[in-house]
Amino acid sequence: MAESVSETVRAFSEGIRGLAKESATGAVMKAFHAMHQAAVAPGALETSTKELLALAIAIATQCDGCIAWHVTNAIKAGATRDQVLETIGVAVMMGGGPATYYGSKAAAALESALAGA
Repeated sequence: MAESVSETVRAFSEGIRGLAKESATGAVMKAFHAMHQAAVAPGALETSTKELLALAIAIATQCDGCIAWHVTNAIKAGATRDQVLETIGVAVMMGGGPATYYGSKAAAALESALAGA
């Protein structure tokens, strides 16, 4: 992740907002947002745990924007540095070499998010 995590999250958010404004994708984005909110709402699992799950999947699917987004949201939801790092470890175990590379990106995003960048 060459840019800071806040820049990545900002660019990701702007892209999502742009899609939401388009007539061809607006309804889909509104529904996606509602699904996202429902999926991370506290239930049997806390929101922070759900964000950590999403982070592991983001690493495995190699999505830079998703990594930055879910690291940031996990921290905001109360996940600790060690919880994020353990999540990265599980993602690496499941995803092998490619997950190792994207896990290092997640670790960099974590440090950037904790520093407020």
